Amino acid sequence: MHIDLPEKLYYSIGEVAKAFDVNTSLIRFWEKEFDVIQPKKNAKGNRKFTPQDIKNLELIYHLVKERGFTLEGAKVHLKEEKKKTLSNFDIIRKLQHIRAELVKIKDNL
Repeated sequence: MHIDLPEKLYYSIGEVAKAFDVNTSLIRFWEKEFDVIQPKKNAKGNRKFTPQDIKNLELIYHLVKERGFTLEGAKVHLKEEKKKTLSNFDIIRKLQHIRAELVKIKDNL
């Protein structure tokens, strides 16, 4: 899954939910379940996600939605094999980006 978000310092929960094509309640739930997601909250309680939070959400989305892990399984997997998972996920994300670019080039021909 390719996430299209503009380069910003902070993203609102609505922007994040729209980019992942999920409900905002799922983002809030994952925030409570996974310690790696730590959005900043302002005085009103609005969540602002950093680019690092977005990367962590991408990894969680990949494990839970694409690979079919349960939440407990994803937590254990992140704790035990974080480096291996991150390197594999980075490779997958780069290859998907390259594929998207190649499809664009093919469509332009």
